[in-house]
Amino acid sequence: MRTDRRTFLTGLAALPLAMPALKRAHAATPIVAASLLGNDKPETLVWIHIRDRVERELPGRFAFNIVPNAALGGEKEVAEGIRLGSIQASLSTLSNLSTWVPGTQLFDLPFLFRDATHLNASLAGACGQELGEKLAKEGIAAPAFINYGARHLLARAPLLAPDDVKGKRIRVIQSPLHAQLWESFGAHPIALPITETYNALSTGHVDAMDLTKSAYAGFRLYEVVPHVTLTGHIHAAGAVIFSGSFWSGLDEEARNVLQKAAIEGASHFNALMAADEDASVQVAGEGGAVFHEVADRAAWEAPARKVWESFADRVGGMEHIEAAAAECRS
Repeated sequence: MRTDRRTFLTGLAALPLAMPALKRAHAATPIVAASLLGNDKPETLVWIHIRDRVERELPGRFAFNIVPNAALGGEKEVAEGIRLGSIQASLSTLSNLSTWVPGTQLFDLPFLFRDATHLNASLAGACGQELGEKLAKEGIAAPAFINYGARHLLARAPLLAPDDVKGKRIRVIQSPLHAQLWESFGAHPIALPITETYNALSTGHVDAMDLTKSAYAGFRLYEVVPHVTLTGHIHAAGAVIFSGSFWSGLDEEARNVLQKAAIEGASHFNALMAADEDASVQVAGEGGAVFHEVADRAAWEAPARKVWESFADRVGGMEHIEAAAAECRS
């Protein structure tokens, strides 16, 4: 077949114009960002926000591949992928990272933080900086921390005081810390996957559980446990994480841009979660949920102190716990 000479020459003339685009495409560094939830959830939306922020600063420098719906595995598997470098970015609860850095359990201690502002102050201070250094040694870069929301007590009947919990069967996540928390109130903890809780509560296999407001509405648990005591006993802290090998291989400019985007993204995530909680309260309320304020917080805090003492050696001692409780000012 004879090649048309004019077409050939036109193609040659266009090559110089195409080269920059080709160069940018080849130079783009891939970032696989794993999300456990769907495209409409804050856990995924935060990566779209970070991607767009980075693209504005460094157009064509990175190629984000945001993978939702836990397609790359659960939280533990994703964290392992981060450490190995097969996954470059994700979010993680700090409790999940305790496998590699036991000190992250500090932020899972019950009644340690008064509210989200208190938690954020501790994460932004010396405690958060120290935690970031420890995670870095385990191959996890954590340039920003996030708040998934507080856990509250959900029950079939009102549990308004600590004595009301005594003798109750309560579903817990598979965590010694969470089991010990409810044992300190005289309850009987039963570890169950979240997917089994609705049936367990509806049949009476368990009487109560704890969860964030968003998840409470998301799993429609208000249909079987309509009473919510707003204990806010544990704030589910987390982090924006990157693979340590990926992070250390970046040049200073790229690392600074990603760090700023992660910090901005964390604030965006917290705002999305707060809005989602407000919407969840409305949905649950329309579904019959009743929300009870805690009348005597000190009475709830007292039994939980036993957990502090039990886990002190794992998180740096009681002085370290007290420092976190004081917003790391000591």
